Amino acid sequence: MTFKHDHIALSVKDVNASVNFYRRVFDLKEVKNTASTSKTRWLALTDQKQIHLIPRPELEVKTNKAVHFALATPNFDAFVKHLQSLDIYYSDWRDTPKKDYVRDDGVKQIYFQDPDGYWIEVNNAE
Repeated sequence: MTFKHDHIALSVKDVNASVNFYRRVFDLKEVKNTASTSKTRWLALTDQKQIHLIPRPELEVKTNKAVHFALATPNFDAFVKHLQSLDIYYSDWRDTPKKDYVRDDGVKQIYFQDPDGYWIEVNNAE
């Protein structure tokens, strides 16, 4: 058997706020939810990969930085400046504010949270 990554699904309190966050931070485009007529909204990461934002108004997210999803960009430094321009708090793995972390393999990474508290890593892995 073989597998490929298909999508990320996140339960969110306010689907409109989450859509606005992911569109503003990552410039993602909304695509049609072809699975149902629910209020779940889909955003395209690539032509074939998506983030599905599922409304759960009573949600209480309890997670930690070790539970996260990661996105890579070759424009890491420009992305960090973009986060700064949006006044979004970020840190390194050790929670040092406004600092990136360089892993032993040379990959730079930062962490920040979405409106529901989910951790997101952005790195410059190839």
